[in-house]
Amino acid sequence: MPKEYGQFCPVAHALELVGERWSLLIIRELINGPKRYTDLAAALPGIGTNILAARLRDLEQADVVAKRQLPPPAAAKVYELTPYGEGLREPLYALARWGARSLAPPRADQMLAPGWLVNAVRATCTGGCVPETVFALHVDGESVTARFEDDQLVVEPGTAEDADVVIETDASTLFCVASGQIPIPEAVKTKAVKVIGSRKDAERFLSLFSFDEPRSRFVEHV
Repeated sequence: MPKEYGQFCPVAHALELVGERWSLLIIRELINGPKRYTDLAAALPGIGTNILAARLRDLEQADVVAKRQLPPPAAAKVYELTPYGEGLREPLYALARWGARSLAPPRADQMLAPGWLVNAVRATCTGGCVPETVFALHVDGESVTARFEDDQLVVEPGTAEDADVVIETDASTLFCVASGQIPIPEAVKTKAVKVIGSRKDAERFLSLFSFDEPRSRFVEHV
């Protein structure tokens, strides 16, 4: 565990719990569900096995992460967030939005961790809703389904058969749309964003993506 800062401060205490290198990335990987040790190692290239084991041990001691045995036939040990660890979901998404503001679009040589799109949509699709519409979003081999239930965004991996609107693009274009660098109608017009279904609903949905505080940036296409 990190040394104590010697301050009565919630920020200092939080950093004592999750401020070590790799800790928040481990939490990022567990946000969407339990993972085996080997899954975590594969999703975090560059982390040494000794470091991963140490960070998991520290996070367990802090009651952020728990280890449990899956029942047969899986019979594998997995790591998952505790209820206390789950409280890091929104702070982590807020940190992601904040970091994205000074980040350039992803380069071709930069890795995107498997399953990244679920977290990306949950973190950046904010500020409004498109009711009664199911969206399928395909980005560089990743797919998610998004819908709004009681005005709350629900994002799941994979493509639902009942999708009303299908949107396909690449990670760089999605980043530029969320950052406001590319106007959404222009991205659709140039086919950087391909749409099957209602163009109006697709543009409205994409307008909810932002790195800023939750708000709507939608301007209806005429």
